[in-house]
Amino acid sequence: MPTELMAYAPICDAVALLFRPYAEVVLHDLGLQTVVHIAGNFSQRVLGEPSLLNEIGFDAAETTIGPYEKINWDGRRIKSISVILTANGAAIGVLCINVDVSHFHAVMQTLSALVAVPAGADKPPVLFKEDWHERINEYIQQWTQERGLIVTALSREQKRQLVADLAASGAFGGRKAAAYISRVLGLARATVYNYLNQANGPTDA
Repeated sequence: MPTELMAYAPICDAVALLFRPYAEVVLHDLGLQTVVHIAGNFSQRVLGEPSLLNEIGFDAAETTIGPYEKINWDGRRIKSISVILTANGAAIGVLCINVDVSHFHAVMQTLSALVAVPAGADKPPVLFKEDWHERINEYIQQWTQERGLIVTALSREQKRQLVADLAASGAFGGRKAAAYISRVLGLARATVYNYLNQANGPTDA
């Protein structure tokens, strides 16, 4: 291995160690067109075998290639990126970082299955007919999303406006709705009533 390339071997080892067991780092010698160092090997490659850099569309004029996707020998999906290494202005090697993302895809599929609701599945009318909690929740979510806000980070003035808009939508018609809204917004019940009075006058909600 050229002296210039030897300096990159500890970097390969460090990256593979940091992300073990998900990362493999392969160092290629462009002069020999062979693999000269492997850290965190999961691709079953061996030292001295052909680099096969045409697989990644190698171009010595580039500095970084990818990210791109590959399939491992055992079917696992690999996300890779390659860095062209130079010395004295000439390309001497390629450092490829391969990350096994198959585990993450499996987790994503599991989470998608857990949160998915069948297409066309409407809310049961009997359960939601009088569920003012749900209507308030949906209104608050829509209100905050339209403004790029989150409930837990609303300013006092934003909460004041939200209470006024909730009142205008009829959200305070439910029994103890004011108490529920005060809990959701992190306000004292007296504060909610004060905002209501300012927006609409006295209320018996």
